[in-house]
Formats: sequence, C-alpha cells, structure tokens
Amino acid sequence: MNTNILTTRQAEELHKAIIAYLTANNLSNTASALRTELNLGEDVFDPATAKKYEGLLEKKWTSVVRLQKKIMDLESRNSTLQSELENTTPTSRQNKDPVAWLPKSPARHTLQSHRNPITCVAFHPVFSSLASGSEDQTIKIWDWELGELERTIKGHTKAVLDVDFGGPRGNTLLASCSSDLTIKLWDPSDDYKNIRTLPGHDHSVSAVRFIPSGVAGGAGNLLVSASRDKTLRIWDVSTGYCVKTLRGHAEWVRDVCPSIDGRFILSTSDDYTGRLWDVSIPNPEPKTTLIGHEHVVLCCAIAPAAAYPHLAAMAGVKKPPATSAVEFMATGSRDKTIRLWDARGTCIKILVGHDNWVRGLVFHPGGKYLLSVADDYTLRCWDLTQEGRCVKTIGDAHGHFVQCIRWAPSIVKDVPAVNGEGANGESNGTPRKAAGAGGAGGEAQIRCVIATGSVDLNVRIFAN
Repeated sequence: MNTNILTTRQAEELHKAIIAYLTANNLSNTASALRTELNLGEDVFDPATAKKYEGLLEKKWTSVVRLQKKIMDLESRNSTLQSELENTTPTSRQNKDPVAWLPKSPARHTLQSHRNPITCVAFHPVFSSLASGSEDQTIKIWDWELGELERTIKGHTKAVLDVDFGGPRGNTLLASCSSDLTIKLWDPSDDYKNIRTLPGHDHSVSAVRFIPSGVAGGAGNLLVSASRDKTLRIWDVSTGYCVKTLRGHAEWVRDVCPSIDGRFILSTSDDYTGRLWDVSIPNPEPKTTLIGHEHVVLCCAIAPAAAYPHLAAMAGVKKPPATSAVEFMATGSRDKTIRLWDARGTCIKILVGHDNWVRGLVFHPGGKYLLSVADDYTLRCWDLTQEGRCVKTIGDAHGHFVQCIRWAPSIVKDVPAVNGEGANGESNGTPRKAAGAGGAGGEAQIRCVIATGSVDLNVRIFAN
C-alpha cells in the first residue's frame, strides 16, 4: 500500500480503523486477511482496540464530505462578496447613505406561518406592520421590526393575490383581492375588521392598489384593481362603488401601478403589453401601449423622480424631463427580461440576467437602482447609473420562486396635509426634489427595508 502521503502513525491508525470497520460489518474473513498481511496480532489489536476504532472510518468519511460542502459554500460566498466589492462605489461601502443602500444576505428576519405559497406583501405607511397574502386564503400581519406574527386575517374563500395599504388621509386601510372574485377592505385601527367587500369583477382579481390623492381622486379614497376578466376597475372605497371600468387589454391583467399624483395608471397583461392610462379624464383610454415583450408581462413599476437623471442619460436625452409623474417605467415578464420605457412607449433598455420568470419590480427610492425578483430564486439589483448593469445578486433570497417584493415607504416629515395638492404632481409628499435624495429637505426619509415573499412559504425582511 502506498502510504507516503500518511505518516507511519497515521497509516497504522487507518489500518486499525479499516479492520474495525470490516469486523463491525461482519466481514471477518477480509478483516483477518488484512490483519495477517499487516502482521497485526491479538496482542496489538485486542477487542478494546477494536472497540476504540469502531465507527472512526464512517465518522471521518462523513465529516470530510461535510467539510468539502462547507468549503464549496464558502468559496461561492467569497466570490459573491468579491464581485460585490468590485462593483461598489466608495460611498456604498460605508452603507451609511440610504441612497446607496442595497439589501444583503442573510435576511434580517424570515417570517414563517403561511401554509401555502406567498403571493404578495405590503408595508403599512406609518407603523412597522407588514401584510402578506397567500394561497392559503389568509392575510397575515407581522411586526417587521421584531419579526413577529401579530394576527391572521380570514375572510377570502380562495387564494389572496394582492394586498395594499392606503386610503383616505389619516385613515389607513388595508385592501386585499382574491381568486374568489372580490376585493375586501380591512380597518387596521379596528382590529382589521372587514369593513367592505367590493364585488364586480367576473374573474380572479390579481392586483389592487390605492391611488394617491391627487388630480383624479382628491380625497385619496380611490382604489384600482386588475383582473383576469381583462379589465381594470377604479373604486371609491368610501361608498364601495365602481366609478370607472378600463377596457383595452386583450387578456388577463396581471399588475397595476398608479402614478404618485394619481393621474396615471400603468398596467400589464397576458397580452404581452403594458398600458399607461390617463385616469384623470372621464373616459380613460390607453395613453401609451408598451410593446416588445415576448411573453406574459407579470409586473410593473413607475420610476420615481430621483431616477429621472439616470434614465434620461440611458435614453440619450440631454436634460432630465420636467417632472411629470410618469416619465419612465419598468416592466418584467415571463420572457425573463425587464424592459425600461419612456413615457412615449419607447423601450430604452432591456435588462437581461434572470434565468426564469420576472415576478416583481421596485425602484430604489434614491433613484439609482431597480430591484427585481424572479422564479430563479434570486433578488437582483440593477444600477441605473451604469446603463442598468446588474451589480448585485442575492442568489439565496429564497428556497423557491420569489413571487413579490416591496420597499418600505419613506417616512414623510413636516409636510402640510393639504388635500388635492397633487395638481402639479406633488401629492403625498413625494416627487418633490427631496423625496429621492435621502431626505435632503427633511421631507422624505428613505427606509432601508425590503420585504419579499416566496413559494417556499417564507416572507423575508432585508433591512439595514
């Protein structure tokens, strides 16, 4: 036997371990043959020695395999960190500046309680509450700071597909929608009592969003929903009536995103398109149709004003546009790509990197990044100052398809609450200059908190 890798003592130990292993597994002929060849008599290898070496071979064998796996994991982690280091700018190295903050693994909290895949998450605008909806027909309310479950809300009779907080000023409501064809409104200030159910859609309701108080609604009591019945509906939450039905998509409408001033609505559909609607006019029609995706368009986001300079540069426009509420948009699709668009419906960039359906998009409130989640189990960060380059991938964001992502709303300070102030695109204290600039004017302070939800039944909180 070639033992020059081992010292004499190590070789002797290995021989004894092999003989003990053979003896313990009733291979006595082989064991005695080996002992004869190695001249190990009863005086050297007595029963006590045999007992001592029993199980040693298996133990070493399994620990080597385990260590090899650990080394491989650490090597891959190391290369991820290395590439992150190479892609960071000096400012984000300190990670103090909220404008440069990006989520990192591991998550601060993993919230577990749902019994079926999680479809949606939403942050309360003021408190540290997070709502998550699931195919288990329930909504769960968590304290995302403590990582604890606060309550479970039951009422829907089929999968909950989306949730959103919002509503009339000073009176936050939670809206949810479901495959049971209904939208439900819950009052957080009254133990999340179901205060209203909105029937009207003819098929699953896949997305629901409160429309910020601005031109269209005045008092912030409007809600928009998207459905598999190919329509979008606008509801008055104070009366429960459907005030407008938007028809134009040829297939299931998957997602909807209202502009910050409440004037426009961006929607995406199984018909491979995105559509931008002006809902401030009596009979809204698609103002722009986004054509280019090669499969179902699952999600969308409207860029904040803070992102305009970077997106304008990408679009080859010298000067960032005057702050209309919808200058740039993003859509994500089953074709595995993300597309960036301008207000005219021109695709200014295609972001390629995900290996599966893109499920959720959110712009960094600081304007520098776009974040996405997909069925490839990852969360990716795209740098809009570098032509949309993917500068960070959290490869183990979840153990299964990642279905949703939301960013905690910024904390708005010292903003006078004036109804309908949004006529010039400044409702709810947002696209004013400070909103995306890390609260330079003390108006909107970015919260570095993200929530994601997955088919792995977990909600994850990534926080600074």
